[in-house]
Amino acid sequence: MEAQKNLLIKTAENIHKSIWELAWKIGHNPEEGYQEHFATGLLTSFLKKHGFEIVTPLAGMDTSFLAKFKGSQPGPKIAFLAEYDARPDIGHACGHHLIGAASVGAAVALSLLPNLQGELVVMGSPAEETSGAKVTLVEAGIFDGIDIAMMFHPGSCNVPEISSLALDALEVTFIGRAAHMVIENNNGINALDAMLDFFQMLDKLKRKLGRDERIDGIITQGGKSPNIVPDYTAARFYLRARSRENLDVIRQKFLRCAQKAAAKVNAQMKWTYFECSYHEMKSNKVLAECCRQNLILLGVNEIGPAQTMLGSVDMGNVSHVVPAIHPYLRLGTGHEVPHTKEFAAVGLSEAGEKVLLLAIKLLALTAWDVISNKKLLTDIRKEFMAK
Repeated sequence: MEAQKNLLIKTAENIHKSIWELAWKIGHNPEEGYQEHFATGLLTSFLKKHGFEIVTPLAGMDTSFLAKFKGSQPGPKIAFLAEYDARPDIGHACGHHLIGAASVGAAVALSLLPNLQGELVVMGSPAEETSGAKVTLVEAGIFDGIDIAMMFHPGSCNVPEISSLALDALEVTFIGRAAHMVIENNNGINALDAMLDFFQMLDKLKRKLGRDERIDGIITQGGKSPNIVPDYTAARFYLRARSRENLDVIRQKFLRCAQKAAAKVNAQMKWTYFECSYHEMKSNKVLAECCRQNLILLGVNEIGPAQTMLGSVDMGNVSHVVPAIHPYLRLGTGHEVPHTKEFAAVGLSEAGEKVLLLAIKLLALTAWDVISNKKLLTDIRKEFMAK
């Protein structure tokens, strides 16, 4: 097994420059969610050149894809998740050009091994920054038959095991009746009054929330003219909690506040989801420990304990249907802040190339452990089923 791992490391190093070229090109040609035609074309062309069968579009999304490579012998089915969408105005400030390239690199490195067991799958998942296409892929049954799923994310530290917060994205609207402001007894119903009361109620509710529970929102429509009673207002909110169960409770309290605010001025209240809902990330501990051991094998000494992110990821939904990990690897000094121009710049520097090579090796080695060790896969499945 050690010889195979050494071969895999050497293979990753041999293909690294071509994988970095993919990341570099995507990084310098940023595309927002569901518009990533350049990125998907680049990644799928590279995979096809290395013998992967390409299926696109996937689940009704033009910039999603499935790339499959079957080994010469039966074995587990390993999925590598690729992201490649950018942030508006600041480009790849979350490092998705590195994420997509690393998953492609790990899959190709494994495919070059002789007598590979099992099947390698690269899933191209667009729009992580906005609507979270992995949710759509889960709902479409794309993960049926997958044994494990993994991806990496650049960040401030090396952490094999992470959890994240569940998220609901809700839009609340209040519908009133327009009237002229200066006319006494105008019979108007002020939808803005309802919205302002709602925010005051939420302020009180937020004081009662736990440390990992959040309600954040903005008013997107507050009226049209100062001399007209607003008959329509709208606001968008992100609700987060450590678990889906806790979030469901918070959402009900949130909506009761909205109903009370509407009733206070006799307005009508409506609500809807404006983005996909995310479940909390449940890293498979057995698989995460395997990842940790491979980090040590690769000479990484600074490895953090399990952490809970304050944000939310659509990989969380994947982790509820298949054993999954979402390790973070330190990019640059670790002090660069995601979603900034500085983070985007370091992701296209020598530091970005360095973490990309580490990620390719780490994902490939961890997948190899699952492929070559039946007991490990059994233990991973046992933990997943117990959860």
